[in-house]
Amino acid sequence: MAHWSTFEKETEKETKRLIRCISGVEDEEEQNFQLALKFAWSNFRFHRYLDADSHKVQRCIRGIYEKLMVHSDLSKAESWMRLTEEFLDSPLPNTDGTKTDVHYSILSLLLFLSGSPSNTVFTERPRVKEAEPEDNFDWGKYLMDGEDIDIGPYPDTPEWSEEESEDDDSQQPISREDSGIQLDRTPQEDHDNTNKTVPVTWTVGEPEARAWLEHHVVTPYWVAHAPRFPHSLHLHSNLLNVWDQHLYNTDPLYLPEEKAFVTETQVIRETLWLLSGVKKHFIFQLHDGKVSVRNNVVVTHLTSNCLRSVLEHIAVYGQAVFRLQRFIDEVTGYSSEPCPPGSGSCYSSRKGSEPPFRTYQAFVWALNKYFTSFKEELTTIERELICNDETMTLSAVLERLSSHLAQIKVLHRVFSTGVAEVPPETPNVVQASHLLNTLYKAIIEYDGVGEASEQVVALLFSLWTETVRPYLEIVDEWIVHGHLFDPAKEFIIQRNKDVPVNHRDFWYATYTLYSVSEMVENEEKQNDSASGSSGGDQGSSNRQLTMVSFLKPVLKQIIMAGKSMQLLKNLDCKEAEDSKRSPRDAERKSLHTLFLESVQSRLCSQEEFPADIVAEQQATKRSLVKMQSIVAQHLEIKDVHDPLLAINFARLFLEQSDFHERFSGGDFIVDRSSQSVTCQTFELTLRSCLYPHIERRYIECCGNLMKTLKKDYKLLEYLQAMRNYFLLEAGDTMYDFYTAIFDKVQKKESWQQLSFLNMQLQEAVRQRYPEDSSRLSIFLETIDASRKKHPVNNLEVLTLSYKVPWPVDIVISSECQKIYNQVFLLLLQIKWAKYSLDTLRFSDFTEITKKLEGALTEEVKVKEPVNQQIHRMCLLRVKLMHFVNSLHNYIMTRILHSTGLEFQHQVQEAKDLDQLIKIHYKYLATIHDRCLLREKVSFVKEAIMKVLNLVLIFSDRWQAGFGAWKIESIDKMESDFKNCHMFLVTILNKAVCRGSFPHLESLALSLMAGFEQC
Repeated sequence: MAHWSTFEKETEKETKRLIRCISGVEDEEEQNFQLALKFAWSNFRFHRYLDADSHKVQRCIRGIYEKLMVHSDLSKAESWMRLTEEFLDSPLPNTDGTKTDVHYSILSLLLFLSGSPSNTVFTERPRVKEAEPEDNFDWGKYLMDGEDIDIGPYPDTPEWSEEESEDDDSQQPISREDSGIQLDRTPQEDHDNTNKTVPVTWTVGEPEARAWLEHHVVTPYWVAHAPRFPHSLHLHSNLLNVWDQHLYNTDPLYLPEEKAFVTETQVIRETLWLLSGVKKHFIFQLHDGKVSVRNNVVVTHLTSNCLRSVLEHIAVYGQAVFRLQRFIDEVTGYSSEPCPPGSGSCYSSRKGSEPPFRTYQAFVWALNKYFTSFKEELTTIERELICNDETMTLSAVLERLSSHLAQIKVLHRVFSTGVAEVPPETPNVVQASHLLNTLYKAIIEYDGVGEASEQVVALLFSLWTETVRPYLEIVDEWIVHGHLFDPAKEFIIQRNKDVPVNHRDFWYATYTLYSVSEMVENEEKQNDSASGSSGGDQGSSNRQLTMVSFLKPVLKQIIMAGKSMQLLKNLDCKEAEDSKRSPRDAERKSLHTLFLESVQSRLCSQEEFPADIVAEQQATKRSLVKMQSIVAQHLEIKDVHDPLLAINFARLFLEQSDFHERFSGGDFIVDRSSQSVTCQTFELTLRSCLYPHIERRYIECCGNLMKTLKKDYKLLEYLQAMRNYFLLEAGDTMYDFYTAIFDKVQKKESWQQLSFLNMQLQEAVRQRYPEDSSRLSIFLETIDASRKKHPVNNLEVLTLSYKVPWPVDIVISSECQKIYNQVFLLLLQIKWAKYSLDTLRFSDFTEITKKLEGALTEEVKVKEPVNQQIHRMCLLRVKLMHFVNSLHNYIMTRILHSTGLEFQHQVQEAKDLDQLIKIHYKYLATIHDRCLLREKVSFVKEAIMKVLNLVLIFSDRWQAGFGAWKIESIDKMESDFKNCHMFLVTILNKAVCRGSFPHLESLALSLMAGFEQC
């Protein structure tokens, strides 16, 4: 083994140790040990393993670092990256260089051996580096050993060298007279030169460090009695001294005050710091939330009044920045300082520990984005100022920041109106809606200015799009998933949790719509009706109620879509619909995202046709000039000479496609593809970019609900059933029911028995509509004893009931059934009168006539003959039959049938449940009105009831015969009928002539024909 190298010898030694450690065999001469040794040597010498891949090792290291960061093990992550970097940059024994294959091989081995680095408890131990031993050997003494040195008579005197003298000369202060610039000297400066402090001693051999410090260290101008800085003796650079000298010469009482001199560069930097939100300054002072200017600060080239006016102008913007920044800190939770008294913007003082609602958070997020870009601009200016590559003055900086300062003024105005002026303890819904309305009105206001405020409009529009995000997210969650998620109660629609979804009053009393007054003094709360209309429409005329202005045009659609979606989610078909839409919901874009994409595509549509832009602009300019001349002519007619007004009117009319035809009769067309968010197009942007998405969702949700109600819950079948039974459209079925009652009445038998009535109703319905037999029932109610005097009123004790299941009872409510019952009782009374007249027979008088012919008494002789009395009775019966049949035909055909056909057609075209409810209510109101059941025409109904009551009395006497009543009663019946008939004909003719009741024309003509024949 003499030919082996040292490395191979060490490798064999370590291999044997590895075999002993793994196998446990200690005897090197054993066969198993020798086999293991040969196997290990063979693998070491002729292995096929690849070298460690440095890129894989680096990816693994970064992966562990990211995993530790995700697990919030920041200390472990920092230690991991630092230690691995230190290892890769450290040299290894027998290895030249850093980050070699050996480094990565060792790291790869350690990574393979590691178990779970993220779950290991690790605390880095401080490593003490071994200090290099100092060389305390006295080489001077060793080298000078044996030499005789003459140190002179003064051994303590330090040695002198030429270098030190030269350095001392270089450390002398630089004379300003040597610079070639004349400088002024003041007595104060001379006094300061005599009282100079001890100069700082500099290390020999570092002239560059001193020059750098002299060039970069700022003179401490913020301390009392700060040293004056050098400046030119030119007149323009000493305007302050000239002005002070003038005041001293002209005003004998003038007393110079102590001044703090600063340079214009220092003023610019403090201005930038002020606008950046820095609170501690020398020139500006912040006290109780107000920014003021120090009185004694001056510059040499401006008078104190001039400088103060400029700085006070800057302080106004600085105070606006502080107020906005303080509001941002309060909402984000970064501010722990108490609010100054009277600031009016302390959010935390109003809400305490309550977290800010999402609208304020979004508003603050938008403000923070703007201030981030604004501070970047300020930082850029300050860097340019530090580089000093070009001259920079305060006026130039203010001119450069003029657009930003105007925007800050607008932002502060919006903040003051929309946030700071809101009284304490105001509900979140009022604060959110007031802020959104303030932004909306600000955009409209600055939009009207035109091109002069394009940047402000762009800023406000971006601010509004961010602030409105929570509102649009709430709307999106509601109309897509049927869940009104509003934990902070900032949305104008609030869920009434006391009413469950499956309650019959869900559609009417589940949501509350808030109307907020403009002055934010009161809050009006209004339950949304079936129409879902805005509560502001019903407010008092002397106070304008607003909610959220941009939602007004689609508020009804939002309410309908949200309620429809929530109702759909709770119906039996919700599992099927969820399974269909769940995979699509992950890919669905939110309403806010769709809105932003639509706005982006609308504003950038002109970029797709760059070749046509110039032509469009020229055409627009020509049309503007042409329109301006037209408007100017119209204004001159009214003796108004205002070119600016003509231009604005021209721009206004350019928004309309038919402006030229309206004023000049031509056929000029304006291309609207180049519109941007300026001059009234903000509302157009909402109409084209936001409202269509809500409209589509509204149509989809409400359409699905209507299909489900019609198909799965048989809404149309239930509406038809109500007409069948209450309006007697199922004539054969209801005929069997009410004729059984009328027969009992004619036979003088008791019919007001609940068991009898329900049995007759069930038997009549079961034959043709067995599915409705369990839903129909009848009840008896008590009536006043005074109304029982008239036989026709006896039917008013009946109340027909139809059990409507949920959710159909939302449409067919109990109030609707009350109206149905009123019409049902009227029809039943008419049917009773008609049935009573139809069942009378002429043969009833035959036997009576034969009996009376052979026994004529003297009493009979003086009166009318029997045949004549019978003839009068028959004539009266025919007249009554004509009246009842006319009334019956009018109600059943002209009213119920034709109105029912219109109702069926409208139901098929109903887009949402609210519209269907409206149609149903309108249908019931129509038939209630046309059946003369309204209080306004109650006198007409009373006259009709008198005739129907007369019919029942007449029928009763007909069946009783001549012996049961007196002959004078015929005269009375004829007289009563004639009076009622004449009254009805007169009233109905007047109503028809006025045109107020056109549906009564057929009834009036029919009754008039019968009256003329009388």
